[in-house]
Amino acid sequence: MRSGKMKALMKKEGAFGAVLTEVPIPEIDKHEVLIKVQAASICGTDVHIYNWDQWARQRIKTPYVFGHEFSGIVEAVGENAGNVKVGEYVSAETHIVCGKCVPCLAGKSHVCTNTAIIGVDTAGCFAEYVKVPADNVWKNPADMDPAIASIQEPLGNAVHTVLESQPAGGTTAVIGCGPIGLMAVAVAKAAGASQVIAIDKNEYRLALAKQMGATRTVSIEEEDPLKIVSALTSGEGVDLVCEMSGHPSAIAQGLAMAANGGRFHILSLPEHPVTIDLTNKVVFKGLTIQGITGRKMFSTWRQVSQLLSSNVLDLLPVITHQFPLEEFEKGFELMRSGQCGKVILIP
Repeated sequence: MRSGKMKALMKKEGAFGAVLTEVPIPEIDKHEVLIKVQAASICGTDVHIYNWDQWARQRIKTPYVFGHEFSGIVEAVGENAGNVKVGEYVSAETHIVCGKCVPCLAGKSHVCTNTAIIGVDTAGCFAEYVKVPADNVWKNPADMDPAIASIQEPLGNAVHTVLESQPAGGTTAVIGCGPIGLMAVAVAKAAGASQVIAIDKNEYRLALAKQMGATRTVSIEEEDPLKIVSALTSGEGVDLVCEMSGHPSAIAQGLAMAANGGRFHILSLPEHPVTIDLTNKVVFKGLTIQGITGRKMFSTWRQVSQLLSSNVLDLLPVITHQFPLEEFEKGFELMRSGQCGKVILIP
């Protein structure tokens, strides 16, 4: 088993930014595997940690290595690592679950009561090596681009959000065109949505949404989303709203644009409690609201793999920048500016 030092991006203290340093290569126990990271992508959660915002201050314990979306090669395996073998090309489900609580026993481990998250609650992947429980490993096709393989976890969020409904033949609106929103656009289109309406204020990302298959993009700086959606749907509203922005006004507009009897799926994480008109926008409309957390383990991962292997999804437009780990500041500044899609760091 490899020992020694590795370069890693650390959140050393409770302040803005991060530091590239050297730390010991993780030691694995009998249920874990050590993975040599080939590619790691920056998530919005990582930006929260980098910025050290209110959520990060309440959740994160420094110092530690962060990052959770990655692909790599298995370097070492514990004696009870099951069917994971040295040399396999893998990614990982980032939710570490207990397997013993009521949700886990009921087959709903994605909402495990005792969830810990790699790169949030444990050491992460912005490093040369990362350790994960063997049960969390997902094996990749040998010919999959490491950058694409590293974004399967957030793609799983998009797949979970969209495919909890039945988009085929229906209309879908995606509010918030960050990287996962962009992937949701592609998933909805691949799943047969008749219209995919992408809504944001960021012109760069709206252009990407068009590339990902949006049939109509709406800039909230120039257009009224409710009027546009009403015109596009003959006044009926959209069958599925995917809320990815977390902004209270966008959430209110999303509820308003949802069709009677439609669905409203929320992946976003509003920073503060949001007031909504339950009587008129939910109850009288017969609306189904569903919170989306993580990926169903591991049915969503199977859907992700099949969508990618069938070539109905082209994720390359989403990956707009790649940097060596040493240039992490460029990647985080792009993410903070919004003038990018997915940003990949290469250790």
